[in-house]
Amino acid sequence: MRAGSEYEALTVESLPARLAGVAALVAQVGPDSTVWRVREVGDGNLNLVFIVSGPDGTVIVKQALPYVRLVGDSWPLPLYRAFFEYHALTRQAARAPGAVPEVFHFDETQALIVMEFFAPHVILRRKLIAGEQVEGLADFLGRYCARTAFRGSELSMRSADKKADVALFAGNVEIPAITEGLVFTDPYYEAEMNNHTNGLDPVVAQLRADVGLKVRVQQALQRFTSNTQTMLHGDLHSGSIMSTARDSRVIDPEFAQYGPIGFDVGMLCANFLMAYFSQPAHRGDDLETYQNWILRVITDTCTRFEVEFRALWQSERTGILYPASLFEDQGHDSTLACDAMLNEIWCDAWSFCGIEMHRRCLSLAHNADFEDIADTAVRARLEARNLMMGAALIHQAGTLSDVGMVCAMARDFNGKDIL
Repeated sequence: MRAGSEYEALTVESLPARLAGVAALVAQVGPDSTVWRVREVGDGNLNLVFIVSGPDGTVIVKQALPYVRLVGDSWPLPLYRAFFEYHALTRQAARAPGAVPEVFHFDETQALIVMEFFAPHVILRRKLIAGEQVEGLADFLGRYCARTAFRGSELSMRSADKKADVALFAGNVEIPAITEGLVFTDPYYEAEMNNHTNGLDPVVAQLRADVGLKVRVQQALQRFTSNTQTMLHGDLHSGSIMSTARDSRVIDPEFAQYGPIGFDVGMLCANFLMAYFSQPAHRGDDLETYQNWILRVITDTCTRFEVEFRALWQSERTGILYPASLFEDQGHDSTLACDAMLNEIWCDAWSFCGIEMHRRCLSLAHNADFEDIADTAVRARLEARNLMMGAALIHQAGTLSDVGMVCAMARDFNGKDIL
């Protein structure tokens, strides 16, 4: 691709000729672009994604489009989001080695990233819908969330480096604005692009009439927009995780920004809870067994997060926050300080979790766990349980002392007939 050439969206047909001169790509798939096999697999909401294979290997080529793909060119979106995804991937790779795809090439003008292809990995959400278990999933996700959160904060980073990184990612304006609107605001009023399943109207009306709920959601939005604790993935869910039966990786951090530590783990748990509530429409005799497995994943993810966070607190607390000079160097135990910070993180996480459970049913961009349920009466009944538990999480976030209480709440709502 010629340096300095104007942006042009790739196609399956044009990609080999246009990228034949990219040395990093050639090194991965082979020098003869005429024999490359190109397949477009982008089924997300925003981007073009190609699998490019050659005699020597396979890569992913991801290119941003100048609009939201889900909606079309009526919703323009800046190409610079690829710049922030690239920088997020490099930081995640350093903070959680082996957890994200390796980047081989980045072209800012073309908003294009060439990166590692994972095989035989598939999107985790599809495994959850199919009733497949993934060995070590919770351990991987808990470690990933703790490591990226701790090492991307001033618990660990030099303050000057952290502030410079916050300044860099502050330029990612339009992408966080999508989260601020679609996640925190749109579900709670008649926004233009909202949609929900037929039959949910009474539940939706109840949520939108709950002024206390909306106050709590806006308080959570205020924390999201004003708290730069750590670099977030920003869109961590079962669609941004790829897994085999025994291995998992995290992809697609284009929504990366600095925000509250509890955001990523809260969003992740929300998507597992939605998988849990959707299971009666996907499972047969194995329903109880598989739902119990999902709850164990939630429990073990949160437990591993806390264990890893505490270990990093002891070994990598080298930033300006809670310095050893105030605690260990004076012979004082800093466990109380760590406890207090984790309590704050979980309070945020369960609030963000409930909000995500709402937006995935009421706003734009629903998830397949529910959308794949063809019988809308069944879907509405299951989504109603999900929506009402989301409200309970938002209201009770400050009183949920451990993940066991959240899983007990899920079991309770799973047995309710709300509609």
